[in-house]
Amino acid sequence: MSDVPGTVVVAGAYVATVDTSGTEHPDGYVVVRGNRIVDVGAGPAPEIEGARVVDGRGCLLTPGLVNTHHHLYQWITRGLAADDNLFDWLTTLYPIWAGVDADAVRTAATGGLAWLAKHGCTTTTDHHYVVPRNGGDVFGAEIEAARTVGLRFHPSRGSMDLGRSRGGLPPDSVVERLDDILTGTQDVVDRWHDPSPDSMLRVAVAPCSPFSVTADLLTEAAALARSAGVRLHTHLAETVDEQDFCLDRFGCTPVQYLERLGWVGPDVWYAHAVHLDDVAITTLTGTGTGVAHCPTSNARLGAGIARARDLHAAGVPLGLGVDGAASNEACNMLEEARHAVLFARARGGPREMTVRTALELATIGGARVLGRDDELGSLEPGKLADLALWRIDTLAHSGITDPVAALALGATAPLELLLVNGRAVVERGRVITVNEDDVAAEVEQAHRALVRKAG
Repeated sequence: MSDVPGTVVVAGAYVATVDTSGTEHPDGYVVVRGNRIVDVGAGPAPEIEGARVVDGRGCLLTPGLVNTHHHLYQWITRGLAADDNLFDWLTTLYPIWAGVDADAVRTAATGGLAWLAKHGCTTTTDHHYVVPRNGGDVFGAEIEAARTVGLRFHPSRGSMDLGRSRGGLPPDSVVERLDDILTGTQDVVDRWHDPSPDSMLRVAVAPCSPFSVTADLLTEAAALARSAGVRLHTHLAETVDEQDFCLDRFGCTPVQYLERLGWVGPDVWYAHAVHLDDVAITTLTGTGTGVAHCPTSNARLGAGIARARDLHAAGVPLGLGVDGAASNEACNMLEEARHAVLFARARGGPREMTVRTALELATIGGARVLGRDDELGSLEPGKLADLALWRIDTLAHSGITDPVAALALGATAPLELLLVNGRAVVERGRVITVNEDDVAAEVEQAHRALVRKAG
């Protein structure tokens, strides 16, 4: 992967720009110069001396997909507690996760990020909230992995300070002291956050959930984040059990609880937000608070189906997230788009969500949640050169009339090319920045070692 990206012309593709007008070019082109898109249009592509020309015939070109919620360390703990609900699943997995260290996180993150790239993701978040006392630099490890794979990365410094002995869900062995959390969080922001317009790395602050953190941590974390100018993230309203926990302990719903603590606003986004009443949706709309919709994980854990259509219609910033690999073994952003459509329709009928809305949520919607919709999420001149070229002329998709429907409703399309910041990360279905076979072997070894350690 060259340090200085050149000029790339994708010609002859069906181009879905996902701009505000929903512009699509059945026979179109995109020109990338360096790390920026400089031209998008219909018809023959301009001839540019020295450019790499990519034949897009038989392909659909879209913005790169934006993943707004993940737990990369879980890539080496997939397939455990496969039939449990959220609280039982967490109870099973916390003792295993307590054994992670920087080496395990680096391996897990490399595998998870490579897999995301292989399926069209160019920007991903991560929410790492398990910080063992002797685990080393787990945040530096995942940041190193993101740089190696080549994805645009928004890691969140997660935390838990409410252990079981104080009425929380996690065992005391995996929680931290409040002062240590704040010091560690400030350190991560100071070392890694890059606010520049074309940043490949932005940090967020992310206490885990109402049942694993104290009100003091939520309040102090919000103050720290806003002082540093970074975003806030947490799990919220994922299950009925969580709602009951908040009603019993705080006398209010999860959204009301976080609103009391200042955890609403355009710099905040929640993961899941499955169990929301109309009042909660009105609060999110009025404050610009975002949501990461994770339909596959919510189904895997039996948590329910979020009111995605209602959130979208209300103007809530809404993106998609694969969630952690231990509750979504597939971790495929196209599958999230497909499930968003199918689950919305299962809930509300065939017109509840269109395939183009699903593509919007997977691209510009996610960029909006992360505060980057002026830079990412659509194919427009001046935006960063993050794009995905999908083959839709193979046996899986040939003959499907609408290319966007082929992508959103069909089998996962083969990825012909993935550009991130103008650089190729995937070519003809293979990640070119790492050796996939070596990474798979390292993941298997790390998985066995971690499970053995917990045993």
